[in-house]
Amino acid sequence: MKKFLLYLISTFVIGCLFVPLTNNNFYSSINKPFSLPPIVFIVVWSILYILMSISIYRVRDSKKNNILYYINIGLNSIWTLVFFGFKNFLLSFIILVFLLADVIVMLVRFRKYDTLSSNLLIPYIIWLVIAGYLNLSIYLMN
Repeated sequence: MKKFLLYLISTFVIGCLFVPLTNNNFYSSINKPFSLPPIVFIVVWSILYILMSISIYRVRDSKKNNILYYINIGLNSIWTLVFFGFKNFLLSFIILVFLLADVIVMLVRFRKYDTLSSNLLIPYIIWLVIAGYLNLSIYLMN
């Protein structure tokens, strides 16, 4: 249980690392194809971080799995800084593509160890596809 809490806490800390350095006030004023209430992002990311933590906990004995996981959380955190901090929508989209690729590799790799662990990443992939569409649309519209 201690190991799981370590994954959970580190996921939230790394995932939210750059949030204090960002300013998302501009988000309501930019053009976008659709808009979601801010609470949706908080709830969805919280659920995704919990699922991701359970997923890595179940396959934690592989160093390669851990590396892929922390690359993922790092890219996730950097995306927040680039999108909301630097307001660089093209670079953030490119980062998101690498992030999505990393999650797909994780899904395939984790499946070799544990099917449930792999399946727990499916909502994350779906969310990243939605976020990718939104990110790319924001880049093209602004």
